[in-house]
Amino acid sequence: MVKHRYSDFAELHESLVNEHCVAKDILPPKKLIGNKSEAFVEKRRLGLEEYLNAVYVYLKKMMPRELALFLDMHIYDTFFVLQNMALQFVTEGDALLRASKSYTFTPIQLYSISERLKQPCPTMEVIDKKYDFSHVLDFSSHLDSLVVQGSTECCGTSNICPSNLPIELSSFKNIEELTIDSYPMDKIYGMGNLRDTVRVLKVYNANLRSIVELAMCEEVHKHLSSANDSHVWWKVTTLDVSNNKIETIDEAIRLLPHIESLTLNNNGLSEILNVTLLPRLSHLYLASNNFTTLPDNLHTKLGNIVFMDLSQNNLTSLAGFSKLYALEGLDVSCNRIESIEEVKNIGHLPCLENLILTGNPVSTIVDYRVKVLEPFGKRAADICLDNEKPNQKELDTVSVLQALRIAREGKSPSFSTTDAPLFSAEIPSI
Repeated sequence: MVKHRYSDFAELHESLVNEHCVAKDILPPKKLIGNKSEAFVEKRRLGLEEYLNAVYVYLKKMMPRELALFLDMHIYDTFFVLQNMALQFVTEGDALLRASKSYTFTPIQLYSISERLKQPCPTMEVIDKKYDFSHVLDFSSHLDSLVVQGSTECCGTSNICPSNLPIELSSFKNIEELTIDSYPMDKIYGMGNLRDTVRVLKVYNANLRSIVELAMCEEVHKHLSSANDSHVWWKVTTLDVSNNKIETIDEAIRLLPHIESLTLNNNGLSEILNVTLLPRLSHLYLASNNFTTLPDNLHTKLGNIVFMDLSQNNLTSLAGFSKLYALEGLDVSCNRIESIEEVKNIGHLPCLENLILTGNPVSTIVDYRVKVLEPFGKRAADICLDNEKPNQKELDTVSVLQALRIAREGKSPSFSTTDAPLFSAEIPSI
């Protein structure tokens, strides 16, 4: 469905009469008086629809570009979508690439490219060189970042649902970062050589239920037992599959063996599985899942982990982190940790420098910050708690708390030359 004013029809008609020998008298005449009455508007609409049908029947074999644009075929029709893309890339391609080698394609554009690639030889129509498909291929080959943006809503005034269109991505030869947003992976039937080039892979809002649906997306039967080297994503170091429906990290994760950063925020995970298949993993993001506890042997799965984000879950204890000796950053904000004693489980970690606890019940207790810093001993000054380094007053109070604890335990306190003198600190109420 297209909507145009009468003046647009008159302008189109003049062009078609002059350039394509359309009969001059078939356009409904203009009316100056009474042209806004409801009855007249409806009669005029029907007349213009008959006019378009007549013009289309007369010109459909040659389909002049001005008529195609008038009917929005450059938005919906494969042939004219490709023409429009070619025209854009031949005129603006160099400027677009200078500004950024990233480009967002609509599913209709990618579908049009995919359909064109199925043709064994160039089309026979003689058209202006600026509409040649080679401009699309040339532009695509220079991109290093590709965004596929899907949608569940029909496109414009058509009945085309973009996310129902099957596409292939084999025309993109040098993509290093691939982002797929709101587009079902089972509609992608050709990855081309992307598995050999992509380093950063992001798939959002795609209703993924498992990693195998991503790793083996082209296969009808996605069974790991049938996987081979052609299914391995050899260069992916960063994988982000946030906002999906993944409930477990399945064994298909081994098809992305070089992952260093893995993000699974906002899924349905409740346990950490198969991460030992990722020997290079150092950063793990698991915010907004269903974790309530962590296993005591977590260090055997994540021995080299440097940063973990388990914010917005339902954890009540920090015991699971107690042996992650390489851990430098930990975000457990917005969980259900209540006891300050839980901090003792991580106070001895030698590399931990960034800790986020805000949003837990424990963060509401009196002298929260100094009581969290106290288990870290002489390393308290190195700890950035809730994105804020401790001030001198907090460090002085931490020293007092440490001295009181040592006294209660019956040990002789020993202070380094850098320790602040006790008389400079305020004694907190315990």
